Amino acid sequence: MNKNYYAILMAGGVGSRFWPVSTQDFPKQFHDMLGTGDTLIQKTFSRLSKLIPKENIFILTNERYNNLVFEQLPEVTQRQGVLEPAMRNTAPCILYASLKIQKENPNALMIVAPSDHWIENEDAFTNNVEQAFEFCRTHDALMTLGIKPTFPNTGYGYIEYDKMAMSAIKPVNQFREKPDYETAKTFIEKGNFLWNAGIFIWSVTSVIDAFRNNQSDLFKLFESGITSYNTEKEAKFIAENYAKADNISVDYAIMEASKNVFVLPATFDWNDLGTWGSLYDKLSKDSSNNAVVNAKTLTENATGNMIRTQGKKLVVIDGLNDYIVVDKDEVLLIFPKSKEQDIKDTLKRVKDNFGDQFI
Repeated sequence: MNKNYYAILMAGGVGSRFWPVSTQDFPKQFHDMLGTGDTLIQKTFSRLSKLIPKENIFILTNERYNNLVFEQLPEVTQRQGVLEPAMRNTAPCILYASLKIQKENPNALMIVAPSDHWIENEDAFTNNVEQAFEFCRTHDALMTLGIKPTFPNTGYGYIEYDKMAMSAIKPVNQFREKPDYETAKTFIEKGNFLWNAGIFIWSVTSVIDAFRNNQSDLFKLFESGITSYNTEKEAKFIAENYAKADNISVDYAIMEASKNVFVLPATFDWNDLGTWGSLYDKLSKDSSNNAVVNAKTLTENATGNMIRTQGKKLVVIDGLNDYIVVDKDEVLLIFPKSKEQDIKDTLKRVKDNFGDQFI
């Protein structure tokens, strides 16, 4: 394996739309959401390690999940843990991890990959990443992998690339926010729009230069700790300074502000597993089109439901269609699939009425 290949595996999110399975103390990336025998972070680590040396895969997560990471990834050492003491979106943590990696290996090529995506054809993923690495090795480029849209999805941001480009890797014209349905339809009709999957590839030099040029205050904050990185003094510096960082995404911080941005249309099937509905789409269905994880079911006039229990609980349903039915510990969620985007707001109501006990 190429010792210059590195990964930042992003595993700090809470995944509130997967409540009640995903909670603040035990978020979705540490669960076996699809019933495969592997948690999402384990599956992602395995996928990345087909191309990247295991010791070069850094796990970026909130410090409260440190123990969970090492329980689920016993091959990882503390050197590979990049711990956030505060939630500050993706730009600060990516800059922090990049500076650590650059100090260790100034020739590093990096992929930033979320821990909670589902990718069907892992060989195609590996080939796409290797193609992007090679491009970034020879070009000053900020790259992303874009997903070819299969329908006018309003839940994703879009990447518009240069339609005239004949090469496989396309210059990016602009990033577009999550559109309404009619706008999404026009994107697909134009043929040069891709879903933004939040997967980034670059050389460590290119990404740090992008932060230096576009986010000078953020860069100065983290660059001031360079002598402490990868030493016993690092934790103290981060504890004292991390919360001072702006809350800003890497898209806003550098991707939308830079001119050297490219996209490779991915050749693998992808799902961001952002909601119970997206999980339902990926799972196999029973004869009544219900997707079932863990549970034993007895259904009558019940179709299109997402059913998940803790253990092998028997679930009996009659006359319920297109619902999310999830049982975990002291919580039972029965919620229309059509309103799944409201689960995050429902969590706020739960907290207002019952405190943090159930979240």
